[in-house]
Amino acid sequence: MKAKLKELRDRKIEDLKRDVVEKQKHLFDLRSQAVTEKLEDPTQIGKTRREIARINTIIRERQAAETATAK
Repeated sequence: MKAKLKELRDRKIEDLKRDVVEKQKHLFDLRSQAVTEKLEDPTQIGKTRREIARINTIIRERQAAETATAK
């Protein structure tokens, strides 16, 4: 977990935003599989949601740091 978090923090904001879009598409696919009862691992939905939240948190931290240094 910590290794993945460090890896995410080392990436550029553009890459992180692209990852969020990919994860949201994946989440949509998981939800549609859950509706059609073809989802093998229901915990994947929660895991994907948490990954999206982690990435969004990193993006917001960087934006806050940029505005703090700009002042």
